[in-house]
Amino acid sequence: MDASTALRLGQAAGRFFGRGTHRHRVVIGKDTRLSGYMLEPALTAGFVGAGMDVVLVGPLPTPAIAMLTRSLRADLGVMISASHNPFEDNGIKLFGPDGLKLSDDEEAEIEALMAGDLSAQLVAPSRLGRASRLDDAPGRYIEAVKASFPKGLSLAGMRIVVDCAHGAAYKVAPTVLWELGAEVVPVGVAPDGFNINRDCGSTAPSRMAELVRERRADLGIALDGDADRLVLADENGQILDGDQILALVARSWASQGRLRGDTVVATVMSNLGLERFLSGLGLTLLRTRVGDRYVSERMREAGCNLGGEQSGHMILSDFGTTGDGLVAALQVLAVLAESGRPASAVCRPFEPLPQRLVNVRYAGASPLQDAAVTEAIAAAEARLGQRGRVLIRASGTEPVIRVMAEAEEEALVEDT
Repeated sequence: MDASTALRLGQAAGRFFGRGTHRHRVVIGKDTRLSGYMLEPALTAGFVGAGMDVVLVGPLPTPAIAMLTRSLRADLGVMISASHNPFEDNGIKLFGPDGLKLSDDEEAEIEALMAGDLSAQLVAPSRLGRASRLDDAPGRYIEAVKASFPKGLSLAGMRIVVDCAHGAAYKVAPTVLWELGAEVVPVGVAPDGFNINRDCGSTAPSRMAELVRERRADLGIALDGDADRLVLADENGQILDGDQILALVARSWASQGRLRGDTVVATVMSNLGLERFLSGLGLTLLRTRVGDRYVSERMREAGCNLGGEQSGHMILSDFGTTGDGLVAALQVLAVLAESGRPASAVCRPFEPLPQRLVNVRYAGASPLQDAAVTEAIAAAEARLGQRGRVLIRASGTEPVIRVMAEAEEEALVEDT
């Protein structure tokens, strides 16, 4: 990911979304990676050259960009972030005017434009776009997040540890929790361009859990670099993943008649224990391939308002169009505030089946094409039979093969 790639993407996406005769607009946000200072102006130049006005909002969570794209009636939203990856990685996420991530087909069309001759796509000098900065963007997002918390409830009396991973939510997340009444213990709120996700955040929540115990907090929240996912820790420092959060919110919403279709959408990675728990409540679990975009698409197809991933992407479509770690955390906190019970008694609704996930980094071509690897996978599936399952897939963001094994017996998982 370099400046020339970002420039071409801005030109191509500007061309792709340049429909109609109105003045076109794109919202650009970013996380706290050093490379954002390189990619943001390159993207801006590309969009300006394609005739689009650019609204810069600086470091904000990915869901904030999706929200602002709709709120500002923009034609396109752009988030510069590599999510939970280390600082040296970066990426670009695109949102359509509806605040939804683009489909595979739309992305393929833009990539095709990038591969072609873009010089003819540039507008005449008189039609160049302009760039401006929206100073109140953080405040708009803060108020939208607070509006997702039930009226009449308060976080007064709660002590909450929030780890912002030195990422995009380092200002807005502590502010939201404090304004709703909580005593906030912030961590991971000193980004320097290099420390995003380093030994902190949702991929390394141990420090957050330790602080929960040290400060006798009621709950711990760990976000990732762009704050579109989270993991939690109860007052004892016990880590709670996305499956537990889905189960908790589904049970709460179903009891209030708020769960549309009595259905939840998750991915093939979600624990079988979640599916059994929901079934016991008379609820249905629909599964998709891994990726919050696919969860979102399935939710729209099925008319659902709750979906997510075990990794902590939570999509609550009553409040937003994409995963939002902060909004999801507030739904859990609402249950705690209403019940008056500790998180350890509320936030682990089901006992997960033994499951193990191993990440295998590789160089060169994907090993999933190797005959020996495919034979080993088939042998593992045969050993498990009906007693469990294995799932092997390539990461969508880094050269890693993710291997998951799940079974009713721990020993069987380890053997696999």
